[in-house]
Amino acid sequence: MVDDYKIKIGSLIQEARVSRGLTQTELARELGTSQSAVNRIEKGGQNISLEMIARISEVLSSNIVTLNSSGKINFRVKGGKKLSGSIEVKTSKNAAVGLLCASLLNKGKTTLRRVARIEEVNRIIEVLQSIGVKVRWIEGTNDLEIVPSKRLDLDNIDEKAAKRTRSIIMFLGPLLHQYHDFKLPFAGGCNLGTRTVEPHLVGLSPFGMDVVAKPNTDYYHATVNEKEISRTILLTERGDTVTENVIMAAALYDGETTIRNASPNYMVQDVCYFLRTLGVKVEGIGTTTLKITGLKKINKDVEYFPSEDPIEAMSLIAAGIVTGSEITVTRVPIEFTEIELAVLEGMGLEYDITSEYKARNGHTRLVDITLKNSKLHAAKDKLHSMPFPGVNMDNLPFLGLIATVAEGRTLLHDWSYENRAIYFTELTKLNAKVEMVDPHRVYLTGPTKWKAADIVAPPALRPSVVILLAMLAAPGTSILRDVYSINRGYEDFANRLNTLGAEIETIREI
Repeated sequence: MVDDYKIKIGSLIQEARVSRGLTQTELARELGTSQSAVNRIEKGGQNISLEMIARISEVLSSNIVTLNSSGKINFRVKGGKKLSGSIEVKTSKNAAVGLLCASLLNKGKTTLRRVARIEEVNRIIEVLQSIGVKVRWIEGTNDLEIVPSKRLDLDNIDEKAAKRTRSIIMFLGPLLHQYHDFKLPFAGGCNLGTRTVEPHLVGLSPFGMDVVAKPNTDYYHATVNEKEISRTILLTERGDTVTENVIMAAALYDGETTIRNASPNYMVQDVCYFLRTLGVKVEGIGTTTLKITGLKKINKDVEYFPSEDPIEAMSLIAAGIVTGSEITVTRVPIEFTEIELAVLEGMGLEYDITSEYKARNGHTRLVDITLKNSKLHAAKDKLHSMPFPGVNMDNLPFLGLIATVAEGRTLLHDWSYENRAIYFTELTKLNAKVEMVDPHRVYLTGPTKWKAADIVAPPALRPSVVILLAMLAAPGTSILRDVYSINRGYEDFANRLNTLGAEIETIREI
């Protein structure tokens, strides 16, 4: 048991060190010890005193442990403070997982630059490593190096990691032309209700893939009898992961594939641009019709920079608005946030915006946005999402949060998930006025006079972040418990908000 705790503490120290971008040698220098001692501590092979834990916590600006039996990570938030300064948007979580799946197409070395170190990425890495793919973080960077083996060991797939992410479904497209009989665990991730995989199968069946989920099993069984594409593939759902799955299948199809009703959203565009670096010809990027000329085999050493995350950008904008702060959010992908900004302008938001510049991928258009102190009023129309280029469904919760500080009553309609709108009722614990109409619709009345509360984070990413941001606005000390959902999609979010003047303490329980 003692050794088990030492290993857990070592793992937490390593996690905190890596998130700060420090090498073992650099941490050792700060502590006045040796690199080998730090290495032993992180592996759980050395006794460590409470004094040493305190010193490490101070160097890493991270409360390493709080003794408890549940093993969860909590945030303690001292709210009611104005934020100030500038913060940079990290690269996209959804693009990163799509690109990691797409790396399975390439038998050469793929290097993804500046990838967000988040739990969703970690789960996909664990799955890839379990089937024989060599994946490593390049030391001192957020760059990932990926080298697939000649033959993947799909029978040894890490089921536990696979079941904690929805992204596992995107293995179907890359594997379609490489394996004719394989199994994948059921997709997991956020608890937002039933989301069918049928649209994926509609898009992949023209290539000859059949997928069944037999009763009393917890996996998809895929079989492939390859076919020649004889017609345009029409997607029955303009879904992001559906589109990515089909374009990845098309990338290894030795011929031309036309896909209609494709999603032109940000993560899809990133995968398309990545395929171009592999030598796949992709026409129509950013539209709902894609024409892809694939390659029979891909073996090429490439590097690619994922673009910035528009959902994180809107999260940071919401943080500034809900706390009544004037902050600057840099590297905002404007093509994927301009409708949301237009909605907020209609609610009275004032802001300055820079000229556009290109992301590191050479394609995505970025701007810097400085928020001004604004008096907001309720939106004239209901708040609802639409497929790109409409309001992104993942940004809708942040517009709802902003509605709670606007004067008047706003109707929000979250039609895309069965359960997500219900999570707005958690804001009532922080004194927001929320009226449920049905599982998809809520009325939000503001402005809210926030108060502190103790809340268990919902098992869904965006609703959990909404509650955290509301806690920033609530005077006093709030606790947000079990924040794994937030760590799935945001890198070091609490500490980055702290650079703006927030006070969020991470409590790691062991």
